[in-house]
Amino acid sequence: MTHKNEFQSSGTSPTGPDFVLENHFSIFLLRPLSESAKAWVKEFIGPDNGFQPYFPTIVIESRYVGPILDGIRESGLVLR
Repeated sequence: MTHKNEFQSSGTSPTGPDFVLENHFSIFLLRPLSESAKAWVKEFIGPDNGFQPYFPTIVIESRYVGPILDGIRESGLVLR
């Protein structure tokens, strides 16, 4: 079984990654880079979902990172 690194681009986007995920130990910051990523954040997370002072950059507790990354990948977006 191979483990895919969540922090690497899948290579499917011709223009580069849609998101960058930053690990700040107790929290993660998910930064949308493309218009598609900003639209995804607005639709699936929103500015009123918890404490989001940097919207559209999303503050995420570590326990929620996995499911959010799964949703990004299922939507065909690319993460770096």
